Amino acid sequence: MTNAELIQALESIGFPVVYSHFVSTTENPAPPPPFMTVQFAYSNDVMADNLNYVEVSNYQIELYTAIKDVSAEKRVQNKLRELSFPYSKTETWLEDEKLYQTIYEVQIIGE
Repeated sequence: MTNAELIQALESIGFPVVYSHFVSTTENPAPPPPFMTVQFAYSNDVMADNLNYVEVSNYQIELYTAIKDVSAEKRVQNKLRELSFPYSKTETWLEDEKLYQTIYEVQIIGE
């Protein structure tokens, strides 16, 4: 699976999804929460003999909500299970934005 395919799969949940961030303009404002972003975090390739044998790309799927939204989190988690993606999850309150940020970290192997 590629990151574009991951974004497409996440869009089926019904929330706006974009790579990295939304570009907000007067004509096209950023969507209201809930929305998601996806971005590459780091690689953890399998290496031997001075070669990268298998690409292992770690991505962060970030869910932003105005309130603690367990239902939205369940929708994301169910989609990740459907895609057979094990994930780790963290959450924080972003005071400046007045949003909850729930981060799911997943790996794409052999992208």
